[in-house]
Amino acid sequence: MRTAFPDFRLGNVLATSFTGTLSERHGNAVERIPTPQRLVDWLAVSGLAVASCTTAQHELAWELRESIHAAATAAATHEPLPAAVVRIINDRSIQGRAAAILTPDGHRQWRLSSPSRVEDALGVIAADAIGILAGERDGKLALCASPTCRAAFFDTSQSRTRRWCDMNTCGNRQKKARFNANQRNAAQ
Repeated sequence: MRTAFPDFRLGNVLATSFTGTLSERHGNAVERIPTPQRLVDWLAVSGLAVASCTTAQHELAWELRESIHAAATAAATHEPLPAAVVRIINDRSIQGRAAAILTPDGHRQWRLSSPSRVEDALGVIAADAIGILAGERDGKLALCASPTCRAAFFDTSQSRTRRWCDMNTCGNRQKKARFNANQRNAAQ
């Protein structure tokens, strides 16, 4: 019997969706890519399909994920980007060999150099992170207001005041907690 894994939390921004594969970082952490095969699954649903993943490639992915999260956190809090995480993001970007291709319906797709090159997929993710961190995209990096989550997300809302990484999870949880606290206070 296969062990059940938590659902992926996919967003519109590849790099921050990737950092979201570890959620509730300051609470009971939820690892969404705990195995190499689960990373293969996440890459497939993110448009970066690979045939397989080794343990070493899985560790490279975790290292990149944590580096992007650290850099995004620093950027969101207006701190300098840590040199070590910048180096890791740049290294993964350089090591990847993927090409952007245009589909007949006008969308961008990524073609990896080989079906088993996880490094190519990580290069695409790193390049996306670089574009966000360099300010090349319209939006801003922010951190989830949930004290247990603190996930980095890319806010593209018109006012750039979004508070939650995902309204369906963290936002609803915080609203429910606030409602319950108000109910308790009213009952007293």
